[in-house]
Amino acid sequence: MTACAPASLSIVEPSAQTPPSATAQDKPASAAQIISAAETFTPTLRTSTETSTPSPIPFVDSLKATVTADLLSCRYGPGPEYLYLFAFKKGADIRLIGRAEGNNWVLVENEPQRCWINAKFVEIQGDQQTLKPMYPDGFKLPVSPYYRPSAVLSAVRSGDQITVTWVHVPVGRGDYEDDSMFPYIIEVWRCENGEIIFDPLASGFPFITFVDQAGCDIPSHGRVYVQEKHGYAGPADIPWPAPE
Repeated sequence: MTACAPASLSIVEPSAQTPPSATAQDKPASAAQIISAAETFTPTLRTSTETSTPSPIPFVDSLKATVTADLLSCRYGPGPEYLYLFAFKKGADIRLIGRAEGNNWVLVENEPQRCWINAKFVEIQGDQQTLKPMYPDGFKLPVSPYYRPSAVLSAVRSGDQITVTWVHVPVGRGDYEDDSMFPYIIEVWRCENGEIIFDPLASGFPFITFVDQAGCDIPSHGRVYVQEKHGYAGPADIPWPAPE
């Protein structure tokens, strides 16, 4: 409702012709009374109580991309230490169907085996964050038919450093992909500067030390795989030590 000012204001003062029997209610209001009434009038405004919430980014089924590196490795998992599948040449057109949560690796639709690449070596047509999160949920590493999983022995914190040890599972040299392969992949979702970072680490020995800070909303966690050229055994979950 909007208050409207009167078109004109006529002030009538009492005169000698006013009948003696007239009461206060019969007398016209003074200018001061009219002005006072106008100042104390408060219009009632209709306000909306609805609050807007940001809409989540909708996921897409796929995005087109073009390889910009001379030779781009496509791997079994979302990191540089996972087993190598093959490589794309510069200029290759590919289709991306997912991403890993916590790092910059994306999943390529490829027949007969999907594989992972580092997104910084491709030109993507669209927003990478609109790809569906596919790791760790939505994608499984190929299982080794020849080796058993390990078991975590301990996970100890010293300040921001975590040291994890596990049962040694000997991998025969004939089951190495090449001389640079590591027989253990340690997947950790660790806290760094208030954010959870997915960091797939590699080790040639049954132990590793890395940094994990306090201050993240999501608890840090991790797991250990045995890696050999046919696939992966595990995982063995890490019992995460709480921040000190």
